[in-house]
Amino acid sequence: MDYRQKSAKRRRIDIDLRIDDEDDAVETYLEAQKLVNGTHIAEVESVSRSSISPPPIRRVSVARRNESKDVSSQGVLQSKSSAYSSPPTSTIPESVPTDTVSSPVQLSSIDNLPAACNVDTVGLKDILGDPLIKECWLFNYLQQFDRDVRDIVQIKVVHGSWKKDDLNRLYIEEAVKRYPNVKAITAYMPEMYGTHHSKMIILIRHDDTAQIIILTGNFIPQDWSMTQAVWRSPLLPLQRYHSLHNPKSQTSPIGSGPRFKRDILSYLRAYGPSKTGALIAQLQAYDFRSIRAALVASTPGKQNLRNIDQDHETLFGWPALKHVLAHISPLPREQQQPHIVMQVSSVASVGEKWLSTTFFPALSAGKGPTAATKSPKFSLIFPTADEIRESINGYRSGSSIHMRLQSAANQKQLRFLNPMLCHWAGDSSKPSHLRNSTTTTDNTSQIETRKGDAMRSRAAPHIKTYIRFPSSALNDEETTIDWAVVTSANLSIQAWGGPESASGEVKICSYEIGVVVWPDLWEKVEEKHQSGESSLEKKVTDKRQRASMYPVFGKDELDLGAMNEDTGERHREGVRVALRMPYNLPLTPYTANETPWCATKPCSERDCLGRTWDV
Repeated sequence: MDYRQKSAKRRRIDIDLRIDDEDDAVETYLEAQKLVNGTHIAEVESVSRSSISPPPIRRVSVARRNESKDVSSQGVLQSKSSAYSSPPTSTIPESVPTDTVSSPVQLSSIDNLPAACNVDTVGLKDILGDPLIKECWLFNYLQQFDRDVRDIVQIKVVHGSWKKDDLNRLYIEEAVKRYPNVKAITAYMPEMYGTHHSKMIILIRHDDTAQIIILTGNFIPQDWSMTQAVWRSPLLPLQRYHSLHNPKSQTSPIGSGPRFKRDILSYLRAYGPSKTGALIAQLQAYDFRSIRAALVASTPGKQNLRNIDQDHETLFGWPALKHVLAHISPLPREQQQPHIVMQVSSVASVGEKWLSTTFFPALSAGKGPTAATKSPKFSLIFPTADEIRESINGYRSGSSIHMRLQSAANQKQLRFLNPMLCHWAGDSSKPSHLRNSTTTTDNTSQIETRKGDAMRSRAAPHIKTYIRFPSSALNDEETTIDWAVVTSANLSIQAWGGPESASGEVKICSYEIGVVVWPDLWEKVEEKHQSGESSLEKKVTDKRQRASMYPVFGKDELDLGAMNEDTGERHREGVRVALRMPYNLPLTPYTANETPWCATKPCSERDCLGRTWDV
């Protein structure tokens, strides 16, 4: 029986998982292998992180889930014919101009939200359910497939449980013994306080293509009932030729596919040749030119910023972020204060000094006079206890969201952050019966929405984003976006790196990975040939049209009707790129008496499921 016949066979998948993560409550989950004639999924439900309570492992089965709508995750220029077969593009009406680009970042589908809230979303089965998958590298959790699947898919699981007596490691090693096609790889972890926090899938396929997927969620059920983001590359074909040059010696523009390839291979080399050497060798053979994004990752260790050639070697942590942002030219604006919105699921004890002298300057980097006109305004989106209580999973969602408030240092940091704090849902001041309640059992409920509503108020955030808007006066779809970062990295020194030392060194503790996208990646260049020249000869640029990026809500496409009605920004010439927003605009600042959710603080008030929170 060949792999296509096996993948078409109806089957049930049993999964055992044991999870260990930096800041996430632990539950176990896998959605895998969408079959030709249907999809069967099993998942292990609801285990708490050991810091909250011991994590028992249970098995349950789930009914068939609804198929997700096919969408374009890379954000290619929409036209009558697409250059890529996967990810599939959305169906675009004929009236949509060819210079409109769907969102390069998608939100995760959430079963407990109404269908209207899951338009253009993506689930794990959309990623792992393709029978053409030959080899799957998972960063960083173990998944176990049934007998048929394990004969088809080679699985490499890269995890961070480095201690030999770690219960998670022992469980993984025992489980791998039962599945000969599954190999567990322990990441090199030189830093005691570091974690393997990256969330990435690399697929090698039977059709001679590869794909890179970068996520904000782990492969556990709780994470996929929270708001997450997914970035998927196009399917990457094999190169027609193999480069004989050392990739470190090549200079490619930031945001280009060749630069992305150089940086992701550098990231993978941090694991060591015995762990990821085989994957690096495979990826070398693929053509990355269709990718439009910059990779920003972290690996444990030290980098000396004074000795590294930043144009030819890969930076990590906040220096990498700063280097990328320094090459982005915001569109010219009148004297407006830019607004950088940070939205994370965990805020560590970083301190005012690190934020003010290291991280905020990195986020403030830019190219050209527009970037240097005014210092940005900073906001931090983080849920309150009330927003956690009203979320789909109630307090259980709060076990994945962390900000310590008890110590004097924590309180000092909170005082510094207070003016920046904004709500996740933005409706906590309303009576509960007036809120945008989206918890359902049949996915048929209708919800009332407003302009600028991301339809994720009741799905607590595990997503991590950093977005720069050109103006502090955020006004839902009337604003534009200068750049956006989607990453696994929370607001922590371990993730982004410490301050630069006197000798120029920056120390990073953890593995993290993310992407940066900005409108000029889709800049439209109209070109013409000189008279008598063939198409293979040098072209002469006739006209360059800068692209613009706009927030979209509840879908991945721009609302062309609204764009045509506007008389302002949206009539700018050039490519118009959508960015799917995970939170509402305009933002809702905290009131004076509101504080962030704290998972180490008990709550006696019952959540939407009738439970209290005991620590």
